[in-house]
Amino acid sequence: MDINEKILLLAILKKEVDESLNDVVLKLENTNLFSLKEGKKLLKKLRSEEFITDSYLTLKGEVIAKNVEQEFKI
Repeated sequence: MDINEKILLLAILKKEVDESLNDVVLKLENTNLFSLKEGKKLLKKLRSEEFITDSYLTLKGEVIAKNVEQEFKI
């Protein structure tokens, strides 16, 4: 898993209740982490790998996102 995928999962974990996944991608795009097109590709990939379902993280995605959070705290 590359760093952009990890950051996107973490951002989804930390998103506000009223934010959509596209809002999260737009926020990260504004930080120049990746382009909107790349962000949408990453979302699609994370959905296909069952890290995301609908607008939420799956249990698998949540575990990975929490591990990423711990990784960044070190």
